[in-house]
Amino acid sequence: MGGRASTQAEEELRYAWVDVAKGICIVLVVMMHSTLGTGEALGGEGFLHPVVAFAQPFRIPDFFLLSGLFVGRVIHRDWRLFADRRIVHFAYFYLLWLLLQSAVKYGTVAGDGGVPAFLAHLALALVEPYSTLWFIYLLAAFSVVTKLLRSLPGPVLLGAAALLQIVPVQSSSYLVEEFCARYVYFVGGYLLADQVFALSDAVRRYRWLALASLGVWALAEGWLAFTPSGAPEFPTLAALPVVSLVLGFTGALAIVVLATLLAEAGGAVAEALRTCGKRSIVIYLAFFLPMAASRSLIVKTGVVTDIGLASLTVMAVAIALPLVFERLIRGTWLDFLFRRPLAFHLAGTVKRNEAVLRPA
Repeated sequence: MGGRASTQAEEELRYAWVDVAKGICIVLVVMMHSTLGTGEALGGEGFLHPVVAFAQPFRIPDFFLLSGLFVGRVIHRDWRLFADRRIVHFAYFYLLWLLLQSAVKYGTVAGDGGVPAFLAHLALALVEPYSTLWFIYLLAAFSVVTKLLRSLPGPVLLGAAALLQIVPVQSSSYLVEEFCARYVYFVGGYLLADQVFALSDAVRRYRWLALASLGVWALAEGWLAFTPSGAPEFPTLAALPVVSLVLGFTGALAIVVLATLLAEAGGAVAEALRTCGKRSIVIYLAFFLPMAASRSLIVKTGVVTDIGLASLTVMAVAIALPLVFERLIRGTWLDFLFRRPLAFHLAGTVKRNEAVLRPA
């Protein structure tokens, strides 16, 4: 029994970094929205703006790479189970929160057109992802495409995805552009999952080398992210074709290294990030409302005049309130906001008790 418990604890520690990495990612995403929105509202920049600029090359790539890590566990299952876990799951939360976000922003999305314009907005959102929900939409799309193309040799699939990212794709469709720009990181997580976990294991063995590597990466990342390229369409060196692809992957791997070190060290910061990571989709779905409300309150009252501090306050509220709200409604009739009810599972894919416990 002792040996089994020890093995389970070791295995849990080995995967703890994934939640910490997701926590880092969701904090960076909320930071970006909070900082840019607050800076625009207050007419300036604060101390978080450089952090947002530094993270821009890897913030979203890392999120997609982490999302692709565990696709291999279900990609060879039958379509019913796969669809339940990777399509219906995301579709449920996308459609639910599309309705909720659109209802909150009714005046903006409907304009003078009233109900017909609102319904047209919802119809368009079925083919063009809406607002911050585009990430949820693309997770389902990436999953479907990856399963359909899984018989292709890995290098061919990864190479084609890299080509889509490198070649600037101009399209009137936001979905098409984002698919081309982001798919390589998702499929990279899927195809290179073993290598990513091996990197994490190596970090635990060679901590000082990992720390030194992080320092070198941060210097290179900062230089490329803040140096103008001279090309109008690519504002910084980090935005240049090929360079952006390399920085997306190296930044994602840097977050893997950092998350592994934090998870190994433990402490309040690691635990807070791990909590955010475990509930990352809760934060992602619900942060928009407390973010907008707190930003509006700060602008109207002038209670915080420093833009950096205001941005930090808005970010903290936008992260904390969804977590508090989710905890308060857990087990109540409002549970459907963050947990997919049994009725929205495909028949025969999940047991009742599993459905109740499966979070977003």
